[in-house]
Amino acid sequence: MPSLFKLAAATATSLALALQASAHGYVQEVTLGSTKYGGYNPYADPYYNPPPQRIIRKIPGNGPVEDLSLIDVQCNGWSSGGVVGSAPAPLVGTVAAGATVTFNWTEWPDSHKGPIITYLARAPSDVTKWNPGSSAVWFKIDQSGKDASGKWAAAEKLVTNKGLYNVKVPANLKAGQYIIRHEILALHAAWAYPGVQVYPSCIQIEVTGSGNALPTSFVSFPGAYTGTTPGIVYDVYTNTSTYPIPGPAVWTGGN
Repeated sequence: MPSLFKLAAATATSLALALQASAHGYVQEVTLGSTKYGGYNPYADPYYNPPPQRIIRKIPGNGPVEDLSLIDVQCNGWSSGGVVGSAPAPLVGTVAAGATVTFNWTEWPDSHKGPIITYLARAPSDVTKWNPGSSAVWFKIDQSGKDASGKWAAAEKLVTNKGLYNVKVPANLKAGQYIIRHEILALHAAWAYPGVQVYPSCIQIEVTGSGNALPTSFVSFPGAYTGTTPGIVYDVYTNTSTYPIPGPAVWTGGN
């Protein structure tokens, strides 16, 4: 007889596949340089005892955050039930400054068009015990929106690239522990606010190298985006103008 635990895990996995097929998505795997790390699976990991150890912080499901005033917008954590934001993960992945990080998304729906944006936050000490809260600690290292031909980073380019998106760690970035905040903003219902759907993932990393560069300007989550921020309200069906990607300018790493 299969154990109740195995049956629960199998049921959760089946539910995950069904939900992923219907809509939405999340980062299911991260590659740091040449090392792959499995992502947190909200439909399977909670049913294992002990749960799998991850470098990606927990998320409640594959759905979005729509209220930009909530701490949930930071890492797709919970703002209820006693958890503020997303709880730290137990592990840290290592990547060299200048190396490529590849995010592998679950199957992304064609209708969910929008930009892909990536931030970093430097941990003051042990990242596995750090929650940034509402502090202004985040800086942008990458962004991709709508190109001149009208194709979006999400969904057309992401779908064409089989769910993979690459970001280069700034080559001169100072060594230390960081959180990567990688997100998709889905704009299919963003003709008014609320409407934009935010899909963030937070990954804990140790950056190695001899660089010594750090930015001097930071934003907070929540705070970086509001209902009046350019690019948060945008009609993807009728607006043919250039898309203004929300948030600060990309920090180039002192180059």
